[in-house]
Amino acid sequence: MSVVISSVIVVSLILAVLSRWGDTMSEKKLDPFTAVRAEYAALQAREDLAVATVAGGCFWCMEGPFEAMDGVEEVIVGYAGGSVENPKYEQVISGETGHREAVQIFFNPEQISYAEILEQYWWQIDPTDADGQFADRGAQYTTALFYHDPEQQKEAELQITNLNETGRYDAPIVTEVLPFTNFYVAEEYHQDFYQKSSEYYQNYKSGSGRAEYIEEMQRRYRQD
Repeated sequence: MSVVISSVIVVSLILAVLSRWGDTMSEKKLDPFTAVRAEYAALQAREDLAVATVAGGCFWCMEGPFEAMDGVEEVIVGYAGGSVENPKYEQVISGETGHREAVQIFFNPEQISYAEILEQYWWQIDPTDADGQFADRGAQYTTALFYHDPEQQKEAELQITNLNETGRYDAPIVTEVLPFTNFYVAEEYHQDFYQKSSEYYQNYKSGSGRAEYIEEMQRRYRQD
């Protein structure tokens, strides 16, 4: 499927979702940020959890794989690295705010390591694409690892070096390793989207080309 055709499918799905959830929020007079911001604050306050912040293109596709991992408490989708405070989805996808769609992964470091989080990350993305991910084009969809401390930076850089040496990819990895600066939670209707709107999600993941890519890469290279 060409990128142009895939992009048309993706845009159509996004518009349908925005219309559906926008109508729901309007009818109920709900703030789309209130509940998730409260949940996020509670997660941040927990001293037993560590956090990883990663960008891998459309955040709908980045939540489920990490939530399935033992030791991961919660995954919050949002916007990282931009210059506008508390942006809305429509602002971010315009590409004008400097944010990337991203996820924050809250995990118990006694049960799972940051290294294991990153190993899962590489299987969900094409780290050689400098202009976006699959049908989603633009800086807001590019990949990045936002480190929270020197140990995370070291691990991220080490894994990139090692992966480049394996020959798994046909081109060098271009995923950026950047210091964490900010993260703003996305609207409630984006949280757990893969569960709330599973049909939309599956159509999007397939139509964008991501599902086919992941399946092929895992068929070729994954041993576990």
